Amino acid sequence: MAYTIGKVAERVGLSTYTLRYYEKEGLLPGIQKNGQGIRIYQEDDIFWIELIKCLKETGMSIADIHYIVELSMEGEHTIPQRKQILNAHKRQLQEQMEIIQRSVRKIDKKIEWYDGKTKECE
Repeated sequence: MAYTIGKVAERVGLSTYTLRYYEKEGLLPGIQKNGQGIRIYQEDDIFWIELIKCLKETGMSIADIHYIVELSMEGEHTIPQRKQILNAHKRQLQEQMEIIQRSVRKIDKKIEWYDGKTKECE
């Protein structure tokens, strides 16, 4: 099934401007255009957009995402490299999650302390 940029933007929760920017940056190199020059997205394109969005939301740079796209365009022989990049990113996220979880526990303890205070101590 084919989708217009507006439908894709709505579906993935990004603006059409962002989708055009991703294309301009080389993150979406395979987007086809019809005879009128209108972008036509396929399901595979939407998968990539959702992956790009995920990586971007989790702090990966456009340059690193671009590198993954370049590697994937080179073919299946680059899968080990792509997996290595994604595994490294995942480890960073897991470390960040541990820091956040420790911080949440510390904040919870402070809130519990506040809940136990009398009005005179405020």
